[in-house]
Amino acid sequence: ISICRDLPNIEVITFSVNGISDLEPLNQCQNLSELYLRKNNIASLNELFYLKNLPRLRVLWLSENPCCGSDPHRYRMTVLRNLPGLQKLDNQAVTEEELSQALVDGEEITAPPAKRNVENGCPETTESSAAESTTETESELMSFSLEETNKIREELGMKPVPRDKFSSFSPRETDCNRKKRNNVLNAILLLMRELDAEGLEIVQQTVGRRLQAFRKKDLQEE
Repeated sequence: ISICRDLPNIEVITFSVNGISDLEPLNQCQNLSELYLRKNNIASLNELFYLKNLPRLRVLWLSENPCCGSDPHRYRMTVLRNLPGLQKLDNQAVTEEELSQALVDGEEITAPPAKRNVENGCPETTESSAAESTTETESELMSFSLEETNKIREELGMKPVPRDKFSSFSPRETDCNRKKRNNVLNAILLLMRELDAEGLEIVQQTVGRRLQAFRKKDLQEE
């Protein structure tokens, strides 16, 4: 998720099932309108502090995170009190009545959460977090990431990635580098939708040169 610090104009972010616990890198994404964070490790609703100044945020999917707690009403009211501009929360439309009720039942968040030892969006591994990550099987993680990546590729008019080719960049909770590589890939695919024909040609030329350099390096190593 740290890649978002360098993407201030991004509009849609999909980071579901990625072990994310810190939303601070999103606080500069002023054009962000849709944010999908289902099934991550977000422990505190205080992380909403980083989203409060995003004027265009209309869709948030935060369900199945530890911060949702055991009281669905309190959770929803707190989110809506702090993000009153939302039109949809967890795939459910927000009503005017809910926004009014949130002023009464929701908790106002005025400060960010306590600092944690997090680097590049990959929290330190602990016994508890490792145990939590095992609740999602590797097959479920791969299927979900493959589905979302192929959805993005479909919107770009690209062919879907076969399952047997996806494992090389599948986000594995115990492999931070591989997870980060997948996040970067999805961010690039999303940004490509903003490019015109000239921009896409530049990307194509750059990718071609990079591929040639990698192939030349592989030949030298052999």
